[in-house]
Amino acid sequence: MEQAKRKVTIIYCCDNDLALYRKTQSFNLNDYGDMIIPQEFKRGKTIVAVCAGEIDVINSVGDKLVAQYWH
Repeated sequence: MEQAKRKVTIIYCCDNDLALYRKTQSFNLNDYGDMIIPQEFKRGKTIVAVCAGEIDVINSVGDKLVAQYWH
């Protein structure tokens, strides 16, 4: 029997970086239906948000500030 999973997009920043990142991935659910994010994934990160399914972030904090330095 295949273990139940939930597809989410996690928005996070790395402990040594202020930039925001996102990753869409499916994680296992426990017997109570709670999602389990493995320690290996969480290591070195601060999770800002967990969103259901795949999302498309149009703009986030600092996007305009960072864009100024690229031009």
